[in-house]
Amino acid sequence: MTNSHNDQPAVADALMLSVEPKFIKQARAEERDQFVFSYKVTITNNNRTSVKLLNRVWVITDGNGKVNEVKGKGVVGQQPIIGPGEEYSYTSGAIFPTPLGFMQGYFEMQDIEFDCPLQLDIPAFRLAKADVLH
Repeated sequence: MTNSHNDQPAVADALMLSVEPKFIKQARAEERDQFVFSYKVTITNNNRTSVKLLNRVWVITDGNGKVNEVKGKGVVGQQPIIGPGEEYSYTSGAIFPTPLGFMQGYFEMQDIEFDCPLQLDIPAFRLAKADVLH
């Protein structure tokens, strides 16, 4: 562990996040439509210290306005450590009863060196089947 005067705790503003949603397929299950989407999340750490992704919180809203909150440890079974200047990507999915939905939330993270908590907000993004958009 270094303690030079240049070391600073990580800040959420130096974490960059991008999300790439993708429509996968429409399927019938028990006489109802299900719309399957994937999304790829990329986190880039522009801090001088490593950060660890501890937990996730998603607020998922379908096209009917039904809201579901999902909380869990890590992402895709992992609690990755992202070093300075590194990026981490993962792909996950969601199933909606409508061809349009939205997701937003945040990641609970921790600065490894300074043992400080961080929250990385995930702005709302749309998951939509292409033919439902005008």
